[in-house]
Amino acid sequence: MSDSSHLDRMQRKKEVIDERIARASEERGVLILLKGNGKGKSSSAFGTLARSLGHGQKGAVIQFIKGRRETGEYLFFRDHPQLDWHIMGQGFTWETQDRQRDIEAAEAAWEIARGLLEDPAYNVIVLDEMSYMFKYDYLDTAPIVEALLRRPAHQNVIITGRTMALPLQEIADTISTVQDDRHAFRNGVKAQAGIEY
Repeated sequence: MSDSSHLDRMQRKKEVIDERIARASEERGVLILLKGNGKGKSSSAFGTLARSLGHGQKGAVIQFIKGRRETGEYLFFRDHPQLDWHIMGQGFTWETQDRQRDIEAAEAAWEIARGLLEDPAYNVIVLDEMSYMFKYDYLDTAPIVEALLRRPAHQNVIITGRTMALPLQEIADTISTVQDDRHAFRNGVKAQAGIEY
């Protein structure tokens, strides 16, 4: 491609993008769903959280499942003055093997989340691994959808998990699917600190 062809192409692209930017005039918080069977959903959520904290915003994290081991992200963020972190899970469902206990943990986590979704002091809330609560029927989607729709207008919410309940997808602003093309674990590579947790 010649330099002049490249310049023409980039100018046309800039015009399209500038037009899209001009049309996006609404200012409000968004609901982001990070789903799929690939690695990196929670990591993406925590990257966005770090970005918001960098802008001086207040955030909160509720981990619905990851409760048995201190993760690297928790160790990194735990002392941040603008962040509240709640580890509510009892471990993965195949580890606890106690449905009633898992339901009670999910309900306790939801009570904290509901309070945060009513508090205008919070700019970004990460509900990590919440999607499993619907997959295993630990929580009903109806009150969660209602709370998400009534949250303060500026508040951003990120929900992670492999599968995502349809009622959440229907109200989401952004949905990203992380696809699993290959994973080291299936090739016998042990999970390691800093990569998997």
